[in-house]
Amino acid sequence: MGKTLVLAEKPSVGKELARVLGAGRGGEGYMEGGKYIVTWALGHLVTLADPEEYDAKYKTWDMETLPMLPEKRKLTVIKETSRQYRVVQGLLKRPDVEELVIATDAGREGELVARWILEKAGWRGKTRRLWISSQTDRAIREGFQNLRPASEYDNLYRSAEARSQADWFVGLNVTRALTCRYGASLSAGRVQTPTLSLLVEREKEIRDFVPKEFYTVSARTEQGFEALRRDASGQSRMFDRGEAERIRDRLQGKTGRIVRLKKQVKQVPPPAAYDLTELQRDANEKYAYSAKETLNLIQSLYERHKLLTYPRTDSRYISDDVVPTLPERLQAMRFGDYAPLVNRLLRSRPLQTKYLVNNAKVTDHHAILPTEEPADFRYLSGPEQNIYDLAARRYLAVLLPPFSYEEMELTVQCEGETLRCRGRRVLEEGWHAAYGSAVPEEEEEEEKSQNLPELKEGESVRFREVKVSVGKTSPPARYTEAALLTAMEHPPAAGEDRKTLEETGGLGTPATRADIIEKLLSSFYAERSGKTLTPTSKGTQLVSLVPEELRSPRLTARWENRLAAIAAGKEAPEKFIREMKDYASRLVTEVKASQGQYRHDNATKERCPDCGRFLLAVTGKKGNKMLVCPDRSCGYRKSLSVVTNARCPNCHKKLELRGEGDKRMFVCVCGYRERLADFEKRREDKGAGKRDVQKYLASQERGGGNTALAEALKKWSEQE
Repeated sequence: MGKTLVLAEKPSVGKELARVLGAGRGGEGYMEGGKYIVTWALGHLVTLADPEEYDAKYKTWDMETLPMLPEKRKLTVIKETSRQYRVVQGLLKRPDVEELVIATDAGREGELVARWILEKAGWRGKTRRLWISSQTDRAIREGFQNLRPASEYDNLYRSAEARSQADWFVGLNVTRALTCRYGASLSAGRVQTPTLSLLVEREKEIRDFVPKEFYTVSARTEQGFEALRRDASGQSRMFDRGEAERIRDRLQGKTGRIVRLKKQVKQVPPPAAYDLTELQRDANEKYAYSAKETLNLIQSLYERHKLLTYPRTDSRYISDDVVPTLPERLQAMRFGDYAPLVNRLLRSRPLQTKYLVNNAKVTDHHAILPTEEPADFRYLSGPEQNIYDLAARRYLAVLLPPFSYEEMELTVQCEGETLRCRGRRVLEEGWHAAYGSAVPEEEEEEEKSQNLPELKEGESVRFREVKVSVGKTSPPARYTEAALLTAMEHPPAAGEDRKTLEETGGLGTPATRADIIEKLLSSFYAERSGKTLTPTSKGTQLVSLVPEELRSPRLTARWENRLAAIAAGKEAPEKFIREMKDYASRLVTEVKASQGQYRHDNATKERCPDCGRFLLAVTGKKGNKMLVCPDRSCGYRKSLSVVTNARCPNCHKKLELRGEGDKRMFVCVCGYRERLADFEKRREDKGAGKRDVQKYLASQERGGGNTALAEALKKWSEQE
């Protein structure tokens, strides 16, 4: 009997699928049972080929070889995951495999992961698609009972591939052009660059901001409430101190009259359920988790613990077909602080879903919800508990009634001046019950809501104390990750551009925004300072050097619009890719003609012996320090120090090897120093030969891994 091969995106998901499908026999990189074989990727196994695989001339970064516009795209196996690719390829060629089920993440990128593997391996057999929103056993079983033909997702794949090729043409060409033109390691991309531009523009606004002192006048009445003076346009701030003091003196001890008392019952509907960006935003504000941390935590709750639904969603609603599952999801939350509210909701069925169900606003996946799997906090880390708590409380909130209150607003007139105040009386707690006292108040800075006594229109009020308060206008705040996620989702724009940005979801997708922020940090274009993000000198200079069109969020908005059209079958990907090639060519021409200058913050006073440029001081990924020539075509580099696996005999920290030739010396942060020659002699006595030492040092300078000496040193350090 023929077998069905199931291709998952990650080992953890693959093994869960195998368990549910009864594939219990383990092999290298797969699990097998009577009917199913389950294997997995490790993220991407196949990717677009590097430029040098198209033409040997691209091995050298040279402005004369740009733009790089190969006619046909090539796929290549990623070296680091090639072993698993060979496993998948071998399974696809097994004669007993009759059918394939794509079980990678149910989204654009998940589709790309699978399709490129299948194309590279030459699979031509029957293919179906598993499309599920949670990893519970029930969801998996139901998903396999409702497999769809893979051809239904062809347009989604075409959209994903078009996005990937566009990023290749634009990103690689502009990155090489910038690097060659300015002699610096600079990169650019359609999402990365406008995101960095947001940080740079905000920093410029802060730097150029000039604070102004302002004044407000408030009066406390004998009835116990406080009113704020406002002008005819409703503004409370004044920038003339003398005027503020004259108003204060005129009102002091006077009696005013309530000319307007407005009472109005207001309702605040519950917030929509979470999509990924909103959950990342709240996690950053409440727990200071980075967007990447939050995504990893949600992914763990989805894949490993099966407590949340698919995280990489941009929808905040569910469709009608999910409604029957809501009570069971509540039952799974019947513990701890959630139990009273869960019991209340289950008693008052049918559940109110008017704020949760909207078929028109559900995209590939519905909002993030708790699953019907009971949660046991004993098996969750503290951060996992925090993320589950956010999602669980939001789920309870969206099923609860609106928050209802009576708002009172009164206007007092005295001596020709108008003063106002607001009061609030809660009528029904509604969805606030899901959060208790943690619900933020949305109020103006100068006018807080207060409890008002029983008052009537026309009543007189005497001002017991009138005062002038002094404040200063504040610059815009630096971006936190939460604020940057909001800006990426709703970038500043006007007119048609704003409409396009809103329709396409802004910069990037919920699934990619965390990685974009992390890339800005790892590339040293931005840095964290507490909870805020600031651009570095490198990032600021890059934005000034990048072609202006690439800095704007309008570009990526238009791209996303067209990629959505490709996914819907309304546009041919070939036309889009042709235009991206033309666009990349235009950008390269613009960079070549630029008159801008880049200043290296890490330039030294030592010149390159080959080309005469000033060398740059850099630190490698393994902590090794070196001087490198900024001209990639020159390629000169000089090692200053290498972090080795040798351990200090005093404090057991890793030793640094500094210097050149016979003067090389091991140095430790604790102050220990030892010449290399003495080290070699001592190691020979311990069983590691001089040749091993030289091989080890050579591998360290090449950035290689452990050698025989490294292992000997490791054993020696353990014995010390």
